Amino acid sequence: MIKVAILDDYQNVSQEFVDLKKLSGKYEIKVFSEPFKNEEEAIENLQDYEALLIMRERTPITKNLINNLKKLKFIITSGMRNKAIDLESAKAKKIIVSGTDINSNPAAELTWALILGLARNVKFEIDNMYQGYWQTTIGVELKGKILGLIGLGKIGFQVAKIAKAFGMQVIAWSENLDLNKCKELDVLPVSKEDLLKTSDFISIHVVLGDRYKELIKLKEFDMMKKTAFLINTSRGPIVNEDDLIIALSTNVIAGAGIDVYEKEPLPADHKLRFLPNALLLPHLGYVTAENYSIFYNQMIENLEACVSGKPKRVIE
Repeated sequence: MIKVAILDDYQNVSQEFVDLKKLSGKYEIKVFSEPFKNEEEAIENLQDYEALLIMRERTPITKNLINNLKKLKFIITSGMRNKAIDLESAKAKKIIVSGTDINSNPAAELTWALILGLARNVKFEIDNMYQGYWQTTIGVELKGKILGLIGLGKIGFQVAKIAKAFGMQVIAWSENLDLNKCKELDVLPVSKEDLLKTSDFISIHVVLGDRYKELIKLKEFDMMKKTAFLINTSRGPIVNEDDLIIALSTNVIAGAGIDVYEKEPLPADHKLRFLPNALLLPHLGYVTAENYSIFYNQMIENLEACVSGKPKRVIE
């Protein structure tokens, strides 16, 4: 039987979306619901497996890991892009890498959960309600405020549409900003500096790469309004985390809504967890029942296709 490891099932729900028992005659499947402490532990636990079914950008599939998993033939990830996989090393070992479809709207929806949570001090008010208090803060309205989008791709575009419904002004910047999209939604293209200086809410929607790594540092925080809020549902390393902590703890900006981090899962003693003006979520951007159903069902489809010698949704 083919040995298959399902990794990164933090909620231990993979079996709710696919009937793994039906596959038991052909595959020996083990579910790993806890992240590995380090790469050595991952190698030790995975060395006998021929297929890895993984959630995007949770367990790093590095060159060292790939080289040490001698029996590995297939890596199947959620989504069609996973920066945590060393594709060159996989290709060199003739390991087939494939992916799944993914809905992008959950990330846009979660962005608005964070924006609204920051605007209306939802974290404070929830905590205070459970402690017996009543109306302890004053929020701000979204109508008339300026939303600055760093990136106007698939997710940024959806965020902009919702902003317009709230009556917000929307401005945008990225190194390859699509001016046609700006025209379509009446979004004003601006420089990075102007976006940082004028926005009331700044939301990040670019793909992590060399040009956007540590895009936001102390210099950029100092350009922002003291009343500004930063939202990051894209990738942690786009914002320098140490500088974010400084900016929040010294009230350089009013607050931040964060769903992504440099190290995930975020360590229990991480300083961000103790900042009152940080609204934190545990990378929930794509975590919905609808997406999980797509992920796990298409992962099994891909596995069957790979085993039959006709792989589908291959990532080159």
